[in-house]
Amino acid sequence: MTELAHPNTAPASTEPPCPKAERRRRNRPEFIRLGIALLGGILVLNSYLAKILFGGHVDPIARDLSAFIGALMLSLPIFWEAACDLIKGKVHMNELVALGLLAAFASGDYHTAGAVAFFMLITITIEKRTAIGAEAAIEAVVRLTPRLARRVSKNGREEQVDAINDLKTHDVCRVRPGENFPADGVILKGTSTVNQATITGESLPVDKAVDSEVYAGTQNLTGLVEFKVTRVGADTTLGKVRNLIADAERSKLPIMRMIDNYVGYYTPTILMIAGLAWFITGRIDRVIAVLVMAVPAALVIATPSAVIAAIAAASRLGILIKDVTHIELAAKIKAVIFDKTGTLTEGKLEVARLQPAENVELADLLMVATSAEHHSNHPAAEAMRKLAKDAGIQWHPPEQYKEVAGKGVQATFNGKNCLVGRESWLAEEGVDTSACKESLAEGENEGMSIVCVARDNQVMGWIGLRDAIRPVTAEAISMLKELGVQQCCMITGDNDRVAQTVAAQVGITEVKSRCLPEQKEEYVRELKKTGVMVAVVGDGVNDAPALAAGDIGIAMGAIGSDVAVQSASVALMNNDLRRIPFLIGLARKTRMLMNQNLFIGLVFIVGGVYFATLGHVTPVGAALLHSISSLFVIFNSARLVRSGETMPGQDAT
Repeated sequence: MTELAHPNTAPASTEPPCPKAERRRRNRPEFIRLGIALLGGILVLNSYLAKILFGGHVDPIARDLSAFIGALMLSLPIFWEAACDLIKGKVHMNELVALGLLAAFASGDYHTAGAVAFFMLITITIEKRTAIGAEAAIEAVVRLTPRLARRVSKNGREEQVDAINDLKTHDVCRVRPGENFPADGVILKGTSTVNQATITGESLPVDKAVDSEVYAGTQNLTGLVEFKVTRVGADTTLGKVRNLIADAERSKLPIMRMIDNYVGYYTPTILMIAGLAWFITGRIDRVIAVLVMAVPAALVIATPSAVIAAIAAASRLGILIKDVTHIELAAKIKAVIFDKTGTLTEGKLEVARLQPAENVELADLLMVATSAEHHSNHPAAEAMRKLAKDAGIQWHPPEQYKEVAGKGVQATFNGKNCLVGRESWLAEEGVDTSACKESLAEGENEGMSIVCVARDNQVMGWIGLRDAIRPVTAEAISMLKELGVQQCCMITGDNDRVAQTVAAQVGITEVKSRCLPEQKEEYVRELKKTGVMVAVVGDGVNDAPALAAGDIGIAMGAIGSDVAVQSASVALMNNDLRRIPFLIGLARKTRMLMNQNLFIGLVFIVGGVYFATLGHVTPVGAALLHSISSLFVIFNSARLVRSGETMPGQDAT
């Protein structure tokens, strides 16, 4: 992902800051190790070339001294890491390499010691740089908050402040086109288009106006805006993302923990094999070859390299995995339970049907309803106003207004009394709705919420509203079924008629309606008892018990939501349901690549140790094969990094 930032705002992470100097400091040990490897390699190569090209014309002591110094330079970093591991009470691959090098030094074979150390040091450097590079690719998603912010004082003066340390909530900041937002907030002045891809994974920019929310690290593209800061530092959405990724990197898959448990038995076993080879053959070079070939580097990085690549691919699409163990669980998902409101649907009402009575115009019906609802904040009123605005219909503020809780509104304008609300309430007020009975029953059967409209005790018709279904819902359900997900279920607190209507439109056959939060949780637990792995998808606010009860909890639209991030295993930073089948597919690919990597590592180790024992693999050849096996694993895992670049709704880079 390419970061576009204003020249005056250098990118940095939310907390703590990580400027280029800090990154250079963290990478310095790898550069030093690489420099030692190159210098030591030159000295060892010099000794080799002197022996081959000049033979007896070069002093053997000088030639061996060059090999000794080069081999020592190459070996010291490996000895140091092995000693550190032992001090910590851990036994890893460095100890086997160190033993092999000590055997080579003791036998006076400095050329072999130098060549083995060179290849091993290069391999270690590649592995460390690969891990750092993968982590940097992930952090690049969140290291986007500018270090400086333009704070606006009460008298309108602009001053530059440190965005990390000096910015506080309720401060007002100004952001120019091309700059990144330094914190989460709400726009007070101006309009613009904002690129939120770094947070949500959306490929298209989003229009922002007054009262719109903006998020730290997103990029202001077109207009000059001022916004009030609501969250700073680690409390911002970007800060939460960073913490989630850090938690994921620290966690381990069960298969990774298994390897850690058995490494204590591995080293003694290899030492016994090496001892037997020495006892039978009396050849120290075979011992060295066995020790070097047995280094389980490819085996150790088999799963972490695949997991890091998978986390990077998921993060790029706005999928935040809180613990890498959930990758292994996601690969086994066979049932997905969806909440309805805010998950399968948009969570906001839209006008689905206008049904005027006889001799009443559509425009007149909508104008009266919108005028009567002028002062109402009810979602139904907002849906009507939106339709009227889109249709170019003007409504008028009422002269008198009264809201009857749970029933409707009563308003007077142009001297006429208007009622907008439930049919039963209109009947209580003496309005005859019999002319609309047939169409009303039809609308209710279609799962719509009905609002009746009357003027001067004469029914004008009714307006049907429903929760808008997300455009990609049906496609996402179809993709899940193609992946072999056996059950796609919907649980909702809505009535059965509405639930069945939505389910039929999106392709779900199993529905549970009129469910309270505790009933949703119980349904999830009962389904888990059948032995299937269950994923629960909700908005992360009112579905927290069900999300926690599932094997995997997936929170939709987690951007800016504390509860969503805390209650779910996986947080989607946008509302694209197609991310869910992508996650399951990615988890299955990750599991397949981990198995491939483990197989590659085992083949190289078992085959290499066998042939090294027989004398068919020299110590130098063992070091070279070791490097090749590690590169095989790294490049195999790297195939995951570009996953999802061509999925619907995602631009390929």
